[in-house]
Amino acid sequence: MKKVLLILVLVGFSAVFLTADVYIQQKIHSDAFEIMGQKTPEKNEVSHMWLGKNKMASHGEKMSIVINLDKKEILMINHDNKSYVPMSLPLELDKYFPAQMLQMMGGVKVTVNPTGETLKVGKWECQGYDMSMNMMMITMNTKIWASTDVPFDWKEFQEGIFMEFAKVTMRLGEDTVKEFQKIKGFQIKSVMTINMMGQNMVTTQEVVEISKKSVPAGTYSAPDGYTKKDKFTMMDMQNK
Repeated sequence: MKKVLLILVLVGFSAVFLTADVYIQQKIHSDAFEIMGQKTPEKNEVSHMWLGKNKMASHGEKMSIVINLDKKEILMINHDNKSYVPMSLPLELDKYFPAQMLQMMGGVKVTVNPTGETLKVGKWECQGYDMSMNMMMITMNTKIWASTDVPFDWKEFQEGIFMEFAKVTMRLGEDTVKEFQKIKGFQIKSVMTINMMGQNMVTTQEVVEISKKSVPAGTYSAPDGYTKKDKFTMMDMQNK
């Protein structure tokens, strides 16, 4: 009888585990920097990402992004002013972002090159990549460490959800986003150096946990009480 009960418990646990979504926790550190006499202190935060079937949610302190391919929808949620903008897929940036912002982001050039280097980050064996991004008077150089040894289909994620995530977070065109497909695996660690007006800003992002968990209520939706907006303003983008 005890064996039967144990089997039932294990079967029940397995069913929960198999229907759980992938949870990814990342720590983010930004060094202190100064531009034109304005000082910004160093900052540490934690982001929480959830991956489900054809959907993703990325939650940070100031903003969250929810992508649902089945609903053909992206939600960008601003926690500072408690508002959100729902966007339809395929994404047409000019419907949702200010013309001034799109003009500033125009002409972005992205280049990704494998380095052949390897590094173990946490428990993940990673391959190295160098990525450069040039936009107007800003240059961004990023060292990326990616691993294929993750408990989800990283190819499906990269070719589906990540494409939409990159387009909305970096305002990139589809042709430019395809450069990211040179990266094989999920990004475990990145060190991004932004050069602006001769000053460097360095941000390090690193995955510290990948597991399967039951999804908290509200993970893939806008919080109750938040205001729905049709599009972003320049003030919204500055807050981000």
